[in-house]
This record gives sequence, C-alpha cells and structure tokens, in this order.
Amino acid sequence: MKKFVSLLLLLISGLAVTAQEKYVDSLYSVQEPKTVVYATKAGEELVIDLYRPKNAGESTPLIIFMHGGGFSGGSPKNPQEVKFAKIATARGYSVGLISYRLTRKGESFGCDFEAEGKIETFRAAAEDFMDSAGFMHKNAEKFGIDKEKIIVGGSSAGAEAVLNAVYNPDLMFKDAEKYSDLKFSAVISLAGALVDVRYLTEENAVPGIFFHGTDDNLVPYATAPHHYCENNKPGYLILDGSKTIVEKLEELDTSFLFYTFKDARHEISGMPFDHLPQVFEFLKKVVFNKNTVQSKIIL
Repeated sequence: MKKFVSLLLLLISGLAVTAQEKYVDSLYSVQEPKTVVYATKAGEELVIDLYRPKNAGESTPLIIFMHGGGFSGGSPKNPQEVKFAKIATARGYSVGLISYRLTRKGESFGCDFEAEGKIETFRAAAEDFMDSAGFMHKNAEKFGIDKEKIIVGGSSAGAEAVLNAVYNPDLMFKDAEKYSDLKFSAVISLAGALVDVRYLTEENAVPGIFFHGTDDNLVPYATAPHHYCENNKPGYLILDGSKTIVEKLEELDTSFLFYTFKDARHEISGMPFDHLPQVFEFLKKVVFNKNTVQSKIIL
C-alpha cells in the first residue's frame, strides 16, 4: 500500500511539473546580467543590461525595456526594472534593460519647455530605442535571441519613446526605412502616450499592453495636453494616451490588454507586479499561439 501511495504521489508530482507552461511559469534560473554597449553618441556609451535564462536550450524571445524618469534621470539598474527582468527571464525570456540619452538632464520637461523641443526629446529617445533593438537584431545569434519574437516596452518617458517609435515612425524618423528590418511582436506601455494616433495604421499596428490611471497628471490617459499645459504655454502639446491608442487598435482588430485604474495618477508608471501573470498569459496567447485577444480591465 505504501509503495502504491508513493507511486501515486510521484505521478501527481510529475503531472504538476508538466502542467507548467514556458513563458508563463517560473521554470529557469537567471544568469548574471551581461552589460554590452549598443551605441556611442556624443561620447556617451549607451548600454544594454542583458538577462538570460540558464539552460534555455534554444533561442529565446527578447523583451527590451526602457526606464522612465522624464528624460532627465533613471537607469537600467532601477530596482523595479531589475526585478521585472529577473521575473521574465525565469519564464524563458531574455530581457534587455537599456540606457538612452537623457537629453533633459537638469532641465525642465514641463509647460515652460517648447512643444517642438518635446518632440525632439521623444525623437532622440525613440532613435536610441530603435538602435538598441537593431543591435540585438543584428547580434541575435551571438546572444541566443529569436529575432522574430522581440517584445518592447517602457515606463513613462520610456513608454513615450517606445510608443512613438513603434506607432509613429514616420513622425519620429527622417528615414524610417532604416529600421524596416525590425518587426516587433508586442509593446508594453506603463503610463505612456504618443504624438498622433492617426499615424497608427494597419501596417504598424502591433499588439499592445497598457496600464494607465484615469487621473494621470503628467501623461494623458486619453487625448489631452502633455502635463495638462494651457494652450498659451510654450509646452502645450496634445498627446494621445492609452485609451485613445486602444480605441485605434480595437478599430484595427489588433490585440490589446488594457488596465484602467480609476482616479489613479502617474504612479501607474511603476512596474505592475500584481498583474504580471496576466501579462505573461496575454503574451503566450497572442505572440506564441497567434490568438486575437482584446481585453479591457477597470480597477
């Protein structure tokens, strides 16, 4: 009888292990991150801190993530981003946390900074993001990356850079064809916005994951001025936030996962650790299983 019970427990244990899903459950230990330089601009080395799963055994999907900080601060070594990188890597992803030019370091990015300057700020960061993605794409074999499955994301300023690069390339780049080899599988935005949702078309409609507070005081939840500047201020610039972007993706029959936080402000730009299981489930369904998912969650 004891032998039967032991065999039964062993069988149940084996079934539990096989039920775990790659890219959803924590299956891998994490290698020490490797820092590589992806570009040097104006004498500044721009880097990727690359996290890889141990013994993955094959090319892994890649998540590239840009930190926030108002284009004046922040680092790929921010504790929240590092924690996220380790969580995602344990599920079978490689994760690249990138640095980029902080062109507003020590300067304002508010209503006293002219709108055209804000667009140039977005443009420089979007270019750095695309250059980091291009570097990883070019060196995919070296780093064991599946270049057909690149997921990109950012928080606050980083989200603005990524969203504008992915959904507004013709506005951001003089020669968008330079990046034509880069195809992204999904985009993650934590309290981000872009310059003009009208440039989001069927050709560049990448599935999106969005987190945003309805009362965000810096980056509009829907369509409104950046920082809610009055129209007589130099920094008056209309941006399209998560709600407006999701409405366009819905119109284009593109997948999205949209978390709305009622009455929340810009704190929603923080890493949504409580909701990461749903994020990984969405990615598994949409990126790997090629399902269409359109989900709106109000909290």
